[in-house]
Amino acid sequence: MGAIHKTGCVLCAQNCGLEAEVEDNRIVKVRPDKSNVRSEGYCCRKGLNIAYHQHNADRLKYPLKRVGNTFERISWDQAIDEIAARLKSIVSRYGPRSFAYMGGGGQGCHFEAPFGIRLMKGLGSQYHYGALAQEFAGAFWVCGRTHGRQYLHDQPDVNQTDVLLVLGWNGMQSHQIPQAPRQLLRLSKDPEKLLIVVDPRLSETAKIADIHLQIRPGTDALLLKAMIFIILKEGWANRAYLDQFTSGFEQVESFLRDFDVRSAIKTCRLNYDQVREVAKIYATRKSSLRYDLGIFMGRHSGLNSYLIVLLQAISGRLCVPGGNVLNGHLMPIGPHTDERNLKTWRTVATNSFPVCGTFPPNVMPEEILSDHPERLRAVLVAGANPLRSYADTKAYERAFEHLDLLVTAEIAMTETAALSHYVLPSRSGYESWDGTFFPLTYPGIFFQMRRPIVEPEGEPLELGEIHLRLADRLGLIPPIPDTLQRAAEEGRPAFARALMEYAMAEPKALKSMPFILGKTLGKAMGSVHLAALWGMLQIAPKSFHENAARAGYTPGPTLGEEMFQRIVDHPEGVWVGRVDERNNMAGIKTEDGKINLHIPELIPELQSIDSTGEEAALTMDPKFPLILMAGRHASINANTLMRDPAWNEGKRACTLAMHPDDANALNLKDGQKVLVTTEAGMEEIELEITETSHIGHVVIPHGFGLVYSGKKYGANVNRLTKSAHRDQFGTPLHRFVPCRVEALSA
Repeated sequence: MGAIHKTGCVLCAQNCGLEAEVEDNRIVKVRPDKSNVRSEGYCCRKGLNIAYHQHNADRLKYPLKRVGNTFERISWDQAIDEIAARLKSIVSRYGPRSFAYMGGGGQGCHFEAPFGIRLMKGLGSQYHYGALAQEFAGAFWVCGRTHGRQYLHDQPDVNQTDVLLVLGWNGMQSHQIPQAPRQLLRLSKDPEKLLIVVDPRLSETAKIADIHLQIRPGTDALLLKAMIFIILKEGWANRAYLDQFTSGFEQVESFLRDFDVRSAIKTCRLNYDQVREVAKIYATRKSSLRYDLGIFMGRHSGLNSYLIVLLQAISGRLCVPGGNVLNGHLMPIGPHTDERNLKTWRTVATNSFPVCGTFPPNVMPEEILSDHPERLRAVLVAGANPLRSYADTKAYERAFEHLDLLVTAEIAMTETAALSHYVLPSRSGYESWDGTFFPLTYPGIFFQMRRPIVEPEGEPLELGEIHLRLADRLGLIPPIPDTLQRAAEEGRPAFARALMEYAMAEPKALKSMPFILGKTLGKAMGSVHLAALWGMLQIAPKSFHENAARAGYTPGPTLGEEMFQRIVDHPEGVWVGRVDERNNMAGIKTEDGKINLHIPELIPELQSIDSTGEEAALTMDPKFPLILMAGRHASINANTLMRDPAWNEGKRACTLAMHPDDANALNLKDGQKVLVTTEAGMEEIELEITETSHIGHVVIPHGFGLVYSGKKYGANVNRLTKSAHRDQFGTPLHRFVPCRVEALSA
């Protein structure tokens, strides 16, 4: 029997605790970690199969340089020298807008982000592209307007709620809250509680619901407006809550009056009495709401997020026990970047802006292919695979071939790496110190820092170390006195004192603090990521100290050190704080401390949406009579992180799900190969006939079309999506892609 190590999953944002058995430097067995206070012995089959992620045939071991159509092995010094020289030349000639960093979004590996972002800023750029803006940009932007900060997000208080209303979320498969299947089954089985699901599909979550509203695809905004209208008309609105805790509703309410609610619900293909009952339940009981990609990546994406806040507010269900509450966190998932601030960049070709500091990946091909003199010419991709993860694969292929410099830092030879000029091997999440800012919990605040459990093969480096070496070679790191390095070797207390003296003497050096920490404390610790954690804890904001004190930690100047040591000593993860449950509303950061319900930019869409306009918009082009849902969460896919098809155990992992009525109309049979065509392109795929699909609605999972050991498996759904098919925030409308399906010719 090998050594048992406590660690965590890196295949989704929940990062459940695991115990991994390691023998001869290989993960040979994995089980859930019962000592993890957040996941409590829960994990899905993805976590149990992390060995397929760690030990795959396409692992990168050495730096590579493209020479013609092949790659040759080079040294780290050569790679860093040549990349730094080319970056310096490009930025010097074309300006800082010519460079972009795409990274920081690894499911369980966020500690490269401070280094990647600092490298980007050191070159004068603000172009940070990432997965956050692929999915959540509209929702986070709305939070910025309503809550005062884009990083203030709410989640259902499932432990205290009596009713959970689910919109566009299949929690039995996609999680997004801790132990989601356990929580959903608990609610479903409790006769005193209700689980209500709104979903076009008979999803795994819908199957266990007390009420399932099988909505017409694309009509979510219409349903939400109808529910709000009904609550206001019936007098179920919580006027006392609106008066005390919100502002701006009087400017919005008038746009919610003259509305043909019965026609709207008919357009949704729902029953009025049932919708009315759901609205009444939500408004009058201790209710909470969970929404996800089905809302975020569908028609009216930004408006959906806005309507959800309005629904929560008029029902008095925000920042209250049993409703939706603001999470605690060790550190925010990103900065607040209000596009109205003149210092905030917009892109030169598409005029796009960042949300939570991140630009939408769907505009990147246009920004590269533009004829603007400040177009993107150099991109550093770290721990991401845009050639499979983001919309419009063909557009990305054209754009990346047009770049002057494409560098990919990754653990495996991904499709993106294969197009790069340089490929840099990074350590995996099980070969380095790393952690995530995803695990949002309430009221306790959880954090887990994974430690290395296997030794890397070859010469891979921590991603943060790669960024640091590039920054060093580019001359972006200020001179560091020998006294600081010697202090780091003496120990953290001595280093803390020396660092404070250095910062007071050189205040401008604070901008480069990740690199300074990496070169000093990181060298002494053997990990730049671990040094970054220590640094974050020393400068944690006031709210962190308050939350930590409620969790039993000692407030004061030594709190950061105390917390760091506790985290390091507990690889299973620890509670690091506790939110003030009695005053969750204090987390709102608007000027008046109230939830702002008036968003002028979305009022025209709020006012105009009605059944007449939606019926016209939802009339399908005869060339593309079906609606494709591009992307589906399932236990047999894990984005593009799980590259070895063996982990699917021979199951039908990548199929086109279609309702029997549609299949009969097209004379199609289960298991046959079909051709799916959209405006963007076409893909061949196996047909799966299932009554879980909505009539007129077909589904393809994401994360396939991967090339592993030279062979492609599954269909790449992003060859069927067009990057221009997006909302005003850059979010791709993946849940509503017009398509046609036909038998594949022999």
